[in-house]
Amino acid sequence: MAITAAMVKELRERTGLGMMDCKAALTEAGGDMELAIEELRKKSALKAAKKAGRTTANGLIGLCLADDGGRGVMVEVNIETDFAAKNDKFIAFVSKVVDAAFSAQTEDVAELMSGDLDAERERLVQEIGENMSVRRIATLGSGDGYVASYLHSDKRKGVLLELSAHDEELGRDLAMHVTAINPLVVQGSDVAPHVVAKEREIYTSQAEGSGKPPEIVEKMVEGRVRKFLAEVSLLEQPFVKDTNLKVGALLADKGLQCRGFVRFEVGEGIEVVEEDFAAEVAAQIQDAQ
Repeated sequence: MAITAAMVKELRERTGLGMMDCKAALTEAGGDMELAIEELRKKSALKAAKKAGRTTANGLIGLCLADDGGRGVMVEVNIETDFAAKNDKFIAFVSKVVDAAFSAQTEDVAELMSGDLDAERERLVQEIGENMSVRRIATLGSGDGYVASYLHSDKRKGVLLELSAHDEELGRDLAMHVTAINPLVVQGSDVAPHVVAKEREIYTSQAEGSGKPPEIVEKMVEGRVRKFLAEVSLLEQPFVKDTNLKVGALLADKGLQCRGFVRFEVGEGIEVVEEDFAAEVAAQIQDAQ
């Protein structure tokens, strides 16, 4: 049976796959459209599985807030390259993921991706040609506060932040501050004890090398620990829009408290394995087999 351009076009529209793949599938299926789709689905799943081991250190952040500000959800969805992260279908997929996470009120990635969303992810892996993964989900909101958000223009950094009461402008400003300055905690007492202990150990080692008396070393170390806690605590940081004012003082002036925040940055903590060009080409040839 002759394979016409119209048949290839129809198969492309139904599967979203490339023209050559569609033409080859129709040829192998003798022009049987349904059989071609079935075979393409089998091959697509296989190719998606082969791509699953590739590092996904690029991607986008997605945010979704309740209309009343009572809660918010943030997701990180990864893909291999920055170029592919700009693909309209990938962008639409990120929106679907964050909407689904908001509806399900879950931070469990495996639970969220156990059904149709993962099937769509696999289809896009085949269509775009890069591995994709939903890396993490964060939810925020105690019910009686106000959750604000900020998403940077590149959609690679985002923040959810909860205030004790509604203040849209302040909430956005503080979420922007957290995005830019990246504090670890709301206040110094929130820093994990093992983190403080590690910093104290480092400062002690540095101070002992100065040759000063033990009592002076101790004061030096405690001073440096206090400085560290101030630098990583949101309330002790100079406000990004007015460095003469600390965030804690700004909140006190408004009679508000910051109950917590979550900050995501695409790819943070992911180790990217560098490959030379020859190895990359060889890997692509292997994937095609």
